[in-house]
Amino acid sequence: MKKFLMATAAAALTAGAASAADDTVKIGILLGFTGPLESLAPAMAGGAEVAIAEVSDSGKLLGGMTVEPVRADATCIDAGAATAAGERLVTSDGVAAIMGAMCSGATGAVLSNVALPNGIVMISPSATSPALSSAEDNGLFFRTAPSDARQGTIMTEVIMERGIQSVALTYTNNDYGKGLADSFQQAFEAAGGEVTLSTPHEDGKADYSAEVGALAAAGGDALVVAGYVDQGGSGVVQAALDTGAFDTFVFPDGMVGDALIENFGDAIDGSFGQNPGSDSEGAKIYEDMAEAAGVEGGSVYSKEAYDAAALILMAMQAAGSTDANEFKSRIMDVANAPGEKILPGELGKALDILAEGGEVDYVGATDVELIGPGEAAGVFREIEIENGEIVTVRYR
Repeated sequence: MKKFLMATAAAALTAGAASAADDTVKIGILLGFTGPLESLAPAMAGGAEVAIAEVSDSGKLLGGMTVEPVRADATCIDAGAATAAGERLVTSDGVAAIMGAMCSGATGAVLSNVALPNGIVMISPSATSPALSSAEDNGLFFRTAPSDARQGTIMTEVIMERGIQSVALTYTNNDYGKGLADSFQQAFEAAGGEVTLSTPHEDGKADYSAEVGALAAAGGDALVVAGYVDQGGSGVVQAALDTGAFDTFVFPDGMVGDALIENFGDAIDGSFGQNPGSDSEGAKIYEDMAEAAGVEGGSVYSKEAYDAAALILMAMQAAGSTDANEFKSRIMDVANAPGEKILPGELGKALDILAEGGEVDYVGATDVELIGPGEAAGVFREIEIENGEIVTVRYR
């Protein structure tokens, strides 16, 4: 069946090549350019745009279509603003798909209010809430970052391997924070650990001493901060350092970024954590490509953004169409075996194979493997703060 569909797509490409040659397809880049993770957004947008430029410059998409990225700000924390930005991308800018959104709450809002009603494919590089796994999506939603259900298990392993048996836990009070906190606590307690207190914190506050006081009173060998590095997460860490309540912190993905070191330097030496990442051949190739394009390819979720955009464009080629109803079913096909393995920098090659009715297995920058309802299997990078720098310990 798959080969029949490939052949059909190839025929459609041949028939439509002349009319498509001068056309442009727009891809929305919907990220939190302002808000609690704004320091990560430029490298993520840049990653997607590296893939878009690679495909557009090849001249091989659907007989020669140009691909144009269109940026929009989802803010991460304002569902109304995220929905409005998504609507503008679809109704005013005419995008055929959305690379995004960035944070889980914004992603869920855009999925239900924009993507579903308009039939638009979304691939998020960074929305990790487990709730998105069961969200109604009509086959339109995918993600290249693994769910926090898996991150909770990985974080448990990282903590326990360091001999820590009890932790206090604070999380940003939204879909991302609550989902990760629940997944982690379930995994940690199942493994025999103790969460002395799990409590939310609000972003945007000037003082987190009350929250830290409650966490300190509960005790624990470390403080898990499931927050945002550009917002309340850093506020909690600063309050803990100021009061001496904790000196060892555990940082999930929303806290792992250059801003963490800029904010605290060696004051958090010995702290540790994890974020999605890969040491694969594709990761190194992508980082070199990104550097050449002026993009910080090693930044958190930049690789996932490259892969998200690449999957959208390869699925269009496989389906012979920019219509989401046609290409949404091809995303799993191009992401997984069987087929010729495709690394960053080989998107033109993939387009040729697909145009001829062949099959590709997109490996990309993050060892892409999509499972279940468009979920990424995922690899995690364990990190530690040493001498005021983020150091990679290993990959899991």
